[in-house]
Formats: sequence, structure tokens, C-alpha cells
Amino acid sequence: MPSFDIVSEVDMHEVNNAIDQANREIGTRFDFKGIDASYTLTEESSVQLVAEAEFQADQMLDILRNKAVKRGIDVKALKEGDMETSGQKVTLPVKIQQGIDQDLARKIVKMIKDSKLKVQASIQGDKVRVNGKKRDDLQDVIAVVKEAKLGIPLQYNNFRD
Repeated sequence: MPSFDIVSEVDMHEVNNAIDQANREIGTRFDFKGIDASYTLTEESSVQLVAEAEFQADQMLDILRNKAVKRGIDVKALKEGDMETSGQKVTLPVKIQQGIDQDLARKIVKMIKDSKLKVQASIQGDKVRVNGKKRDDLQDVIAVVKEAKLGIPLQYNNFRD
């Protein structure tokens, strides 16, 4: 019975490369000369932007997005948090979306069932597994989910015949 998984994953190695490239660009840009600004990757899969002013943090966020796009990371996977000011430092946490949360997974399953295709969708942790008798039905499910514009990058992998 053919099946596939709907997942939302980001290659953390590519994220690390994008952060390294962004740190290098900050070091060479004229408008960041003599300013203590940096990117750091935390253990809970988020990027910490540290700068001296809010406009610099905004510029750093644009640099990070540009480097992420060049490394093949979907920008929708980067969710910025609230800017925190403490003394002369401004920190901006940017969370990297990994996995599908339960509410969105339920929405995807409901959307698949509402499409009246002869497939079964089930939530398995942070991914959605879709089973069906025909490969064409599974491809139709992929088309339905792609049209939905859910706001996070989705990949379709583990396709088995």
C-alpha cells in the first residue's frame, strides 16, 4: 500500500553555514565597523541576534534571511520573536521551525479528509503519514496540501510503493 510522510524539516547544517556566512558579512560591512554584533545558534534550534541598536538587529535579520535563501532554507521556517533591550544590547531570537505542531497536523488531516480522496491520513509525532491504494491519489493529496498555503515549509518524503 503506497504511503508518504508530510514533514517540516530544516537542514541544521545549512542553517549553521548560513549563520557563519552572516557573521562573516557582519565583520566586513562598513556600517557594522566597531560594533559588537553577532549571531549564535542555541541548542533549542533558534538563532540569537545580538546588536547595539534595533535598526542594526533589523539589518542583521535581513542578512540572515538572504544567507538562508542562498543556502536553500525556506524563509518561512524562520520565526522571529520579540526584540529585547537590556542596557546597550538588543537581542532578537529567531526560532527555526522544526516539525509540524499538533494543531496544524489536525488541520492537514481534516483538509485531506474533506478532499474526498480515498486515502487515510494519520498524525505520527511531528509528521503526517498518508496511506492510499493508488499512487495517483497520493499525488492528488500532495497537490491539495501545496495549494493550501499553510505558512510553513512542507516536504513530502518517505514515499513507498
